Amino acid sequence: VQLQASGGGLVQPGGSLRLSCKASGTIFRFNTMAWYRQAPGKQRELVADITSNFRIQYADSVKGRFTISRNNVNRIVYLQMYSLNPEDTAVYYCNTQQNGLQFWGQGTQVTVSS
Repeated sequence: VQLQASGGGLVQPGGSLRLSCKASGTIFRFNTMAWYRQAPGKQRELVADITSNFRIQYADSVKGRFTISRNNVNRIVYLQMYSLNPEDTAVYYCNTQQNGLQFWGQGTQVTVSS
C-alpha cells in the first residue's frame, strides 16, 4: 500500500487548504482512511477518518472547520480545511490499515501564519 499526500502549504489565519491523498496497492473502497497531524514537539493525533461506509469522525479541535471525503473511483481521500488558525500548523499524514498493518503517507506541511 502506498499513500501519496499533497496540498499543504503556507496560509494566513482564516484561510483554507485542501489536502489530497492518493492510494495505490489496495482495494481502497474497503479501507478506513484517516488524516493525522503532528505539530512540533507534540504527538501525532487523529484529525478525521472516514470508513468504507462513509462513517466519519473528527477531532473536537477541527469539528465544523474541516471536512473529510473520499472518492473511491480515483482512490483519493481529501481533507478540506477552513478557518485555519496557527494551532493547525503541523505535518499532515494520511493513513490506512490493512491486514493489521499501518500505512502512512509521506506527510505534507501545513503552516498557518500571517
